Amino acid sequence: MEETVYHIPAMLSEVLDGLCIDKSKPQIFVDATFGGGGHSRGIIERMGEQSRLFGIDQDIDAYANRIDDRRFTFVRSNFRYMANFMDYYGVQQVDGILADLGVSFHHFDAAERGFSFRYDAPLDMRMNARQTLSAADVVNNYSEEELARVLYLYGEFRESRAIARQIAVKRSAQAIQTTQQLQDSIRLKDKQDYARLFQALRIEVNDELGALRELLQSATQLLAPGGRLVILTYHSLEDRIVKNFMRSGNTEGTIEKDFYGNPLTPFRVIEKGRTASPEEVANNPRARSAKLRVAEKIEN
Repeated sequence: MEETVYHIPAMLSEVLDGLCIDKSKPQIFVDATFGGGGHSRGIIERMGEQSRLFGIDQDIDAYANRIDDRRFTFVRSNFRYMANFMDYYGVQQVDGILADLGVSFHHFDAAERGFSFRYDAPLDMRMNARQTLSAADVVNNYSEEELARVLYLYGEFRESRAIARQIAVKRSAQAIQTTQQLQDSIRLKDKQDYARLFQALRIEVNDELGALRELLQSATQLLAPGGRLVILTYHSLEDRIVKNFMRSGNTEGTIEKDFYGNPLTPFRVIEKGRTASPEEVANNPRARSAKLRVAEKIEN
């Protein structure tokens, strides 16, 4: 299959507006999920000549999409280490941080990566090929109880124990090494259930929610007063974390108050969950589940 599109950036104009880019002054931005570079190219076009943009991505495939512009720096890393790399580059504060948490077209369409149930491929699902844990490791080496936990938490399967039991029975006879073998080992209702199964394994393999929590904590430290945090979420698990964080400054959503009862939070919420327009969804169906949240760092 010939691949023609790495990724179509979701809600591009809304994201760029959310970052509040000002061409008249030097600013520093971080695209924590560089991917195909679509959002980053939009930022480059809007920002001033003295501004800087750092694009972060742990997948080496994204390096081929880097932008040939003196203002741009590509960082190959998991975005959970954003604060460390900004320190390495001598950056103490930034004016905007963007994270598009959706999986790129490239990953779903590159059959050999094992992200999609549409193709028979090795059970891989690693965003970073340098890491050791793969989906095959999770499916074959996790205990039945651990596997049920992953399916319940990240796939939101009420019947997680029954699914884990089916997988355990199948793997006891033969190791499950491919996406098709995994699908053949269990009986689910429809394609949406298989999509949730693959989502659960992908989140576990890449520790996506743990990385997201670390990214958000780093954003609190890195954003300058008035700086913008712009996040695109695609499923309820990550969206709940982002929503809680923007409201309260912590991922649990616990709002602390001062002596007078005023809420203590580092952010002012700008966008509370905007969705893509019908026109965009018609042109890019994968934007259907995108939800935009924007918050501004409050002056101390």
